[in-house]
Amino acid sequence: MSEVISEQSTDLRETVRRRYAEAAVQVTEGGTACCGPQPVEIDENFGSTLYAADERDALPAEAVAASLGCGNPTAVADLHEGERVLDLGSGGGIDVLLSARRVGPTGKAYGLDMTEEMLALALTNAKKAGATNVEFLKGTIEAIPLPENTIDVVISNCVINLSTDKDSVFAETYRVLAPGGRIGVSDVVADDVLSAAQRAERGDYVGCIAGALSFSEYREGLEAAGFTNIEITPTHSVADGMHSAIVRAIKPAPAEARTGATKSADDCCGVSACCTPTETPVDPTSTVAQAKAASGCGCQE
Repeated sequence: MSEVISEQSTDLRETVRRRYAEAAVQVTEGGTACCGPQPVEIDENFGSTLYAADERDALPAEAVAASLGCGNPTAVADLHEGERVLDLGSGGGIDVLLSARRVGPTGKAYGLDMTEEMLALALTNAKKAGATNVEFLKGTIEAIPLPENTIDVVISNCVINLSTDKDSVFAETYRVLAPGGRIGVSDVVADDVLSAAQRAERGDYVGCIAGALSFSEYREGLEAAGFTNIEITPTHSVADGMHSAIVRAIKPAPAEARTGATKSADDCCGVSACCTPTETPVDPTSTVAQAKAASGCGCQE
């Protein structure tokens, strides 16, 4: 039985790889035409229209045309100067290039993709954009080719639902994140009342529908990997009972970092006057709740 499941998983992965390879070729060939690249044909719930016009205008047309996601993870991840970002399933590179602009020259943006054609397109787009703080890696999101504790933020745009081993994706994401690191993901999530069969009735696997987890399944998967402060917020409907959603979670800092005698409560919680009526975040760009969550503070109230 396990051999049959493994074979089915391999077949699904190849179907996904082929779909995105074809999309990359379509965009690449379109870029050599007189009128430039045309967006890959998808409905209004997916693609480059989910990005602000100024973001699209700042990037190579091919990166925009190859956008197949269901959201804008660079916006929800709240990226900062100097951070190290990893995009799971980076495709033509739109989210990597936007991330690189946000983290600046002291930060770095990695893109991970299993499709040769998409990686080639992404490298071309990075060169056109003049981005020097980016690196694209070939591999799968179930086995990320990076050391543990090396990434500050993991983003992804409608890719995790395509994996046939989501538990491994969550575990690998947790592994590469540094303590206190976070995820800011856009993904398709199903209502809890929908069975796997009902999800499949609403769309196919490569269309980001059939393989989607329910809200409860997504939360349970993240919790099992070790994540805390999990938020799953639907943004718009993509099918009956299926939603594009923003997923946020944190890899908690070690207990000793939160309670060590050499650090004050303010140091570990990222706020001044912790747990008093006058508490304020040390970083003025974040809220008190965000500062405490990012630091793994035990005093959440």
